[in-house]
Amino acid sequence: MTVLTLFSLYGGLFLTALVAATLLPAQSELLLATLLVQSGEPAWALITVATLGNSAGSAVNWWLGRYLTRFQGRRWFPFSPESLRKAEGWYHRYGRWTLLCSWMPVIGDPLTLVAGTLREPLPSFLLLVVLAKLGRYLVVAGVALALW
Repeated sequence: MTVLTLFSLYGGLFLTALVAATLLPAQSELLLATLLVQSGEPAWALITVATLGNSAGSAVNWWLGRYLTRFQGRRWFPFSPESLRKAEGWYHRYGRWTLLCSWMPVIGDPLTLVAGTLREPLPSFLLLVVLAKLGRYLVVAGVALALW
């Protein structure tokens, strides 16, 4: 493969995984599975790139959550004071370990946003999110490679 093709392949996977971890609707699992089966690239490299991209997208959510509260009084602010209090209570009750669920569809991305809003330290956030995302992509890779 040419350098440009490899850059496009890995760059596309990274960007797809990044966008998939934000609050925007996107999926990266199918792309990873397809690349694992058809590209001939090493599985460890593809899983690493997908994990890094998806974790970076979650870090974007964390950053948005961290700085979004500055605009709490604005009409367009997405959370009511009551919903923030509820989320804070829930997060304090179950703690940072909920970030191990950041891989899950529907609830995972908002969890990373709430973690930023509630000031979860970035190092512990990244450690737990990377572990969760890596676990998901290892399962996707295992299933894809077993079926094809």
